[in-house]
Amino acid sequence: MRTRVKICGFTRVEDAVFAAGLGVDAIGLVFYPPSPRHVAIEQALKIVNALPAFTTVVALFVDEQEALIREVLS
Repeated sequence: MRTRVKICGFTRVEDAVFAAGLGVDAIGLVFYPPSPRHVAIEQALKIVNALPAFTTVVALFVDEQEALIREVLS
């Protein structure tokens, strides 16, 4: 079984792209406003669009409304 690596809490495009270049399998984006690693949807889109196709993106939510989760996932 292969070990996979995910790093969570990216807020800057350049950091996420750098991590992808190092070979991480997934990056995490935090959609929990009290967190210092929180990312707005607009910034999340910039990050996701800059990543190579092989990089999986994971979204972190804490007790969030379904409508926002659906918006982020779309």
